[in-house]
Amino acid sequence: MPHLGPLRCRTWAALLGQLLRPPRTVCNRAVGCHSQVAKAVLTSEQLKPHQQKPNFIIKVPKEMLTEKYEDNFGLMYDLEDQGGELLSLRYDLTVPFARYLAMNKLKRMKRYQVGKVWRRESPAIVQGRYREFCQCDFDIAGEFDPMIPDAECLRIMCEILSGLQLGDFLIKVNDRRVVDGMFAVCGVPESKFRTICSSMDKLDKMSWEDVRLEMVAGKGLAPEVADRIGDYVQCHGGISLVEELFKDPRLSQSQLALQGLGDLKLLFEYLRLFGIADKISLDLSLARGLDYYTGVIYEAVLLESPAQAGKETLNVGSVAAGGRYDRLVAQFDPKGHSVPCVGLSIGVERIFYLVEQKMKISCEKVRTTETQVFVATPQKNFLQERLKIIAQLWDAGIKAEMLYKNNPKLLTQLHYCEKEDIPLMVIIGEQEQNEGVVKLRSVASREEVTVNRESLVAEIQKRLSES
Repeated sequence: MPHLGPLRCRTWAALLGQLLRPPRTVCNRAVGCHSQVAKAVLTSEQLKPHQQKPNFIIKVPKEMLTEKYEDNFGLMYDLEDQGGELLSLRYDLTVPFARYLAMNKLKRMKRYQVGKVWRRESPAIVQGRYREFCQCDFDIAGEFDPMIPDAECLRIMCEILSGLQLGDFLIKVNDRRVVDGMFAVCGVPESKFRTICSSMDKLDKMSWEDVRLEMVAGKGLAPEVADRIGDYVQCHGGISLVEELFKDPRLSQSQLALQGLGDLKLLFEYLRLFGIADKISLDLSLARGLDYYTGVIYEAVLLESPAQAGKETLNVGSVAAGGRYDRLVAQFDPKGHSVPCVGLSIGVERIFYLVEQKMKISCEKVRTTETQVFVATPQKNFLQERLKIIAQLWDAGIKAEMLYKNNPKLLTQLHYCEKEDIPLMVIIGEQEQNEGVVKLRSVASREEVTVNRESLVAEIQKRLSES
């Protein structure tokens, strides 16, 4: 496998910086980085000559997607191309990644990707939920010893959420084998496993009473079976809970559940060594309704929202989630060869919403430009001088701009700088031109000093380094 370990810290550090910028910057920069990583993992045998015809057909029909998302089919955007074939917009980045691995016969890969996905659901702007939004995914594909890649994914998730300083958070973990084993010993018919799992996945948005009603009245589950499930979904804790569940007289009857508990016990040991065990909680109510998960699953939620000091409630749900999907690649491989995978997904829009609310509450203005200096004039016919100055600043690597007008009004220029929160303004007029100087104005304090043209760049760089 191409060794991408050294890239990880730089990659995620860059991502953290990008997440705090406007969304369009995140998409463009991160996708560019992804293309570099993609090039790094392609072997020479997989890079065919330009003239050679490919030996496969790139095709993503709708029926391929519905098999992977099952109960979430209603959230997919259906399309129909001009040939009458049914298609759908991309629901997530995981299924396309699995398909990419199968088509290129890749057995090991570590990658991140930022891209748009679409969900046909009611948008909630105040919760950072949209129909079209960006996801940032990180995945590790390949056959490795149990729980080592899984623990690394959780470590990465902790690094991201800690670095963004959104507040205290908790990562809930569970295992789909434990969920299926729990359903079996509670008496859920195997044919209803996935649909009941989809209902249980709503516990972060609905009360247990409402979820139970959906299971019983909506999906025909026996009331006593639902009540047995209810006994388990209240359980949450750490390694001690895993030990207790091993001894549970009902759950211990399921070999599938015991396999999942065994991996969870090992996972918590690795998380302790990574120093993040206090951020992780085993939560038996966590289900992750997507059908392709096969093992460990996890979901990050904020415990303390940025708006808590303002007595507001920001219920945005999970801000990151993921899990293990060991059999997904095999469904795209003609020979059924499997490639075990585990990964995570960061909800970029939700994080933007939380960061914006945090800035709003702290009265911190959100800058929409990186401009450091604005070049202005109070008089007419000074376009050429402004162009000379701005070229001088650009040559020095200073981010500068001006209004695209021959004779802008000074008040208009001042208002623009204050609105865009540009820290410095260079002012050139007839008197300054005759004396070989300019005025350097601090937009925030409105203080002005006279600076020689020759030392302008040095003075600006000094001020920027001190700010």
